[in-house]
Amino acid sequence: MKIIVTSDNEKHMNKYLKYPIATFVFCKIFIATTLVFAQVSDPLKPSKVDIFYVTNRAPMGTENGSILYGVDRSHSLAFGSVEVLGQDATNSTVGEPAEMGRFPETPYSLEKTKHGVRRSSDELLEHKRTALQMRNELHRRIIRTRRKEAVIFIHGYNNDFNDAVKSTAQICNDLGPDDFTCIALTWPAGGSKGVLFGYNVDRESGEFSVADLRKAIRIISSTPDLKAIHFIAHSRGTDVLSTAIQQLAIETYVAQSSIAEKLKIHNVILAAPDIDLDVAFSKILGIVSDPDLLYGKSANERVIYNPGKFHLTVYSSNGDRALSMSKALFGSDLRLGLIDTSTSQDKLDRIPKAAGLADFITVEAGGGFIGHSYFLSEQAVRHDLIELIKNEKSPSDPERSLIEEKQPLWFLPSRTSAQ
Repeated sequence: MKIIVTSDNEKHMNKYLKYPIATFVFCKIFIATTLVFAQVSDPLKPSKVDIFYVTNRAPMGTENGSILYGVDRSHSLAFGSVEVLGQDATNSTVGEPAEMGRFPETPYSLEKTKHGVRRSSDELLEHKRTALQMRNELHRRIIRTRRKEAVIFIHGYNNDFNDAVKSTAQICNDLGPDDFTCIALTWPAGGSKGVLFGYNVDRESGEFSVADLRKAIRIISSTPDLKAIHFIAHSRGTDVLSTAIQQLAIETYVAQSSIAEKLKIHNVILAAPDIDLDVAFSKILGIVSDPDLLYGKSANERVIYNPGKFHLTVYSSNGDRALSMSKALFGSDLRLGLIDTSTSQDKLDRIPKAAGLADFITVEAGGGFIGHSYFLSEQAVRHDLIELIKNEKSPSDPERSLIEEKQPLWFLPSRTSAQ
């Protein structure tokens, strides 16, 4: 389905943006179709990518015995492999998923001992066996790549399993599947229950998924020979990832380490983040403002925290209509994905002074009529992701085509504008 929005149509649609429920109808329709507005294809790149997936979507049986993953929640985390044919998310097809392993159902059982309770021995053994199986499969993939690094994609609202792996495959094609192991962490989004066309259900499914995401990150990061992890999260997926990062940051800090050192996390990239500005920073940088947090056995207010190669990059656009609707729905002062230089100074002052650990990039209008999918559809953003992750370029490097506005804000013009 290709959508053509003329100036008359846009004027007609604008009036609906005043009405929250009507806008949600349009957002649900358009978010799934906005990728048709711009594509970047390189015929020299591979047309088939093998994606490693981790999911807590409930499997659905089929008549021929194959596995499909739906929109309902599963209480057991699974992993496997799926082939995606095609360079771009909009023109690719997904093969049949091959599930390789599944963890025990949560919550794990407890058994009584004379000293108290402990995890069930049987489930603990099964957990360890499955985690080893997952690490072995990842290790097999990692040693075949040049970089020995993993790129992990976490999707947003109203995305099904196929959407998730198609987007991951496009990112992988851009970065190079021979260089990186590409992983889709796909949570049970895409339902239609509730009064807000599935948005409220997806939001809670995202919260439900944090524990599984945290578990998956630990296992992935402990894979032998893995050198680095790069996260790309989109829309509601940024909230899911931010919460997991918050919890893992506390965990590693208490262990007198960091998420970069302990978990090998280098880049955390939030694209069109559907999360309140204050909530985002309270999660991602929460430990900075908590000097009473244990560092080892006691608090250390003046600890010198080594962030390693950790870096946060946020892509935003004030033309993102989906986030404008989310802002109105939640009564949010500002969604992180709407930050730009026109944002009032008092709001910009709330951006933490992160010692060079964070960059905020405003993207020139793009991503279709709703303006929410530019990280996949806009050539400039796709090129910038390559320079950031693969070539490790700083924002000031000419290859990234970024224009410094005021620290830590940058502007990324479209490739057409820049020419």
